[in-house]
Amino acid sequence: MNEWEWQLLEDKTVVDHIVIAGAEVRTGDRVRLFPHKGSDILDIALHGQIATIESIEQDYEGKSHVCVVLDDDPGRDLGLLRQPGHRFFFDAEEVEPLGGELDSVVGRSGAPRILIAGIGNIFLGDDGFGVEVAQALAKCSFSGSVRVTDFGLRGFDLVYALLNSWEAVVLVDALPRGDVPGTLYVIEPNLAQLGDPALVEAALNPHGMDPARVLSLAASMGPISAPVFVVGCEPLDFGDELEGRMGLSEVVQASVEAACDMVEQLVERIRSQQAV
Repeated sequence: MNEWEWQLLEDKTVVDHIVIAGAEVRTGDRVRLFPHKGSDILDIALHGQIATIESIEQDYEGKSHVCVVLDDDPGRDLGLLRQPGHRFFFDAEEVEPLGGELDSVVGRSGAPRILIAGIGNIFLGDDGFGVEVAQALAKCSFSGSVRVTDFGLRGFDLVYALLNSWEAVVLVDALPRGDVPGTLYVIEPNLAQLGDPALVEAALNPHGMDPARVLSLAASMGPISAPVFVVGCEPLDFGDELEGRMGLSEVVQASVEAACDMVEQLVERIRSQQAV
């Protein structure tokens, strides 16, 4: 069953675990794929591949389906963010649990699942701040429970990602508040006040999706279950009004390292709160 067919099914239910070949498997476990004979050409190509279970879902007839993300997929991160084209659904009989053969990579560490999302347009000067921070954080040694993604202008992808079951989300973006350029902020938006129709309408423009608009559009599509934090930087400018500018201003560039430290401290704080 492909992603499009699965989306046509209503009343999907997330299942905590299922038993396959006498073994209990959950989200985050690794499996080997064995599609049924007579499957389409894509399923045949996936025969023998190793994948990670992203979710286990039950259709309206009560039948369980295993959604997986391929370990060798270059777009694996998009699959874990539940983006179409990188997730595949199989019947329970079509997957073989690997047990202790390989470590699972999602949901088994006991630590919160945290999304760090960089937002911004690198062609508009300091608007690329979130992108720059995300690229720097991608080099940090976070555990597997923390996912750092440079969303850039892919605001709609971020909207869908926000609807997933994260333990916390950290958005990083240029944030004009009238302070001294380079000033860093940490803000926790009040999600209960989201859904402003004006912001939702503005968010439909993919080139103008700041955190408020992204959050409002996501809230209009479904519940945001995770607490959201915004790490912002006061910009100096967005370059020339007509042509923009590649690269951050000197003062904002100087704040990137401090912003990375701020995000890392925020992640540790989130983890410590979850551990209580």
